[in-house]
Amino acid sequence: MRNRDLARDHLQRATARLAALDVLYAAESWPDVVRESQEVVELALKGLLRAVGVEPPRVHDVGDVLIAEQARLPADVRAALDRLTQISRDLRRDRELALYGADDLTPSDFYRRADATRARDAAREVVRVVAPAVGRTTRPNPTEPDRT
Repeated sequence: MRNRDLARDHLQRATARLAALDVLYAAESWPDVVRESQEVVELALKGLLRAVGVEPPRVHDVGDVLIAEQARLPADVRAALDRLTQISRDLRRDRELALYGADDLTPSDFYRRADATRARDAAREVVRVVAPAVGRTTRPNPTEPDRT
């Protein structure tokens, strides 16, 4: 079953979070950029799955589902599938570490500008690839009603 509104909502929220990444990046909060980039990717990929009629599982990395359902994906998304699944997997691995750290790791000491740049660029890439498959999701001015 497709819920195009929910698919669009996921992508709209992922797109809005891209702007939040820039704020966190400007504040040099590198672990937060990494963590939020993962959430952007997760929302965008789950929106894609919903748009093609697949109910996404409640997991943070849906790369395996994308691979299993690749026949449903548009050709341009299938062409980028290896990259999308790698981004999802890589950022999933950093999800909790970037937020909570560990006994032997403090996120603000561990993550660097290069990590944040890589994560933010990856999040932007995923949204760019997925957006056409999901459809128009953002309004020029998010505070104005959608008149389409």
